[in-house]
Amino acid sequence: MIRDALLAFGVVMAGATQLSVPGSPFGYGELFLTLWIMLSIGRILAGGRIEFTSAFTNLAGFWLVMTATLAFGTIVAYLTTILYTTGLIHDTEAYLLLVCITCLMAAEPDAHRHLRRSGWWLIAIANTSLAIQVIQGWGWIPRAGVESWYWDRFRGWSENPNQLALYCAIFGMLALHLATTTSNRWGRSVGIACVFFTFYVGRLTKSDAFLYTSILTYLTFLGLQIRTWLKTAGAKISLPRQALILLLIGSVPLTMSITPYVLSEASILESFAKSLTKDKGGEATAETAELRLYLWNAALEKGARSGSLGLGPGPHVGRPPTWDRQYDALTRPFEAHSTILDLYTQGGLISVLALVWIVSAAVASAWRAKLDALLALMVSIVIFSMPHLIIRHPIVWFAITFCLVAGTPRAFRQRLIPVEAV
Repeated sequence: MIRDALLAFGVVMAGATQLSVPGSPFGYGELFLTLWIMLSIGRILAGGRIEFTSAFTNLAGFWLVMTATLAFGTIVAYLTTILYTTGLIHDTEAYLLLVCITCLMAAEPDAHRHLRRSGWWLIAIANTSLAIQVIQGWGWIPRAGVESWYWDRFRGWSENPNQLALYCAIFGMLALHLATTTSNRWGRSVGIACVFFTFYVGRLTKSDAFLYTSILTYLTFLGLQIRTWLKTAGAKISLPRQALILLLIGSVPLTMSITPYVLSEASILESFAKSLTKDKGGEATAETAELRLYLWNAALEKGARSGSLGLGPGPHVGRPPTWDRQYDALTRPFEAHSTILDLYTQGGLISVLALVWIVSAAVASAWRAKLDALLALMVSIVIFSMPHLIIRHPIVWFAITFCLVAGTPRAFRQRLIPVEAV
């Protein structure tokens, strides 16, 4: 129970990048995740049981490929370009932390029960911390050195609004999954309330990516739920369920009918472009779009020049012509702000294929388990990864591991018995 809560606290606080442990460069998220890793390893060394499930082997295989490609990419960078140790060390530490977290979570005995318990702790801690951040943002309590706003965009304890938006998107879908799969009435009510509250906080970030991700994610969940309920049409359906089915089916044409009014000021393509720029249009939007296109083209060029082998951990895109900040304009490399393209510059084509494979495995696992909210969760992760680099966030890998473990057949789990017990 303590380790489950500790894991949840570490995952939530990993997004609080403005907060750091006094006298240390590390944040509270890294501190609690490291403590959880030490306790989990200590449990194993003390004779605790571990399980080699398909979820564990998938994750171990993925990280093994990632380690090889990133290491080879670092060698390529050492021979062909300039290595920036700051980014290299930062990303290496992040990946090492993620390797330990994901593999230990998947190897835990009865991992699904532990992850589900951590999930409940996670949404409880997340919504409590979000409530505190909102109260601080509105100035009702002291901010304690935290800058809650980036201009008119809410960022809470995060370094930037998009980071908070990502966490809100995943918090909401995890809460929806827990709410729709529990038999406890109070738990269901709390879970649904958390969905609405995290959506409210996400909208405060004014992230267009969050808005479009939320719309597509919940429409996906709605479609999956209708499909599931229609499959049970042959059985006896209660009157409340019939009414709910009719309401959900009726909401689809209603949504379609109001869509032209919502998009009356811009086309769908233009709206999608704006969601990538994080602006509302005008000159700022054009400048941001120009910057984003430059970074994406530069990332493709960098990856191609490395022979699609990558250049190792860290950012590798050169200084954009529109970047005018003087303090790091000449030396600091940039990230492409796209998970696929950034990974392409780091580990090459093989690492990109490995990422596609592990995400596909998580989707297949959630589909096999018939968990609609987890499928929608994976949709939100995929959509959010297109204009943002999200592979280093623990919340993303908590969600992916959750999906992989949820679809693991218990009958085929192989257990490793301690040597002392043989």
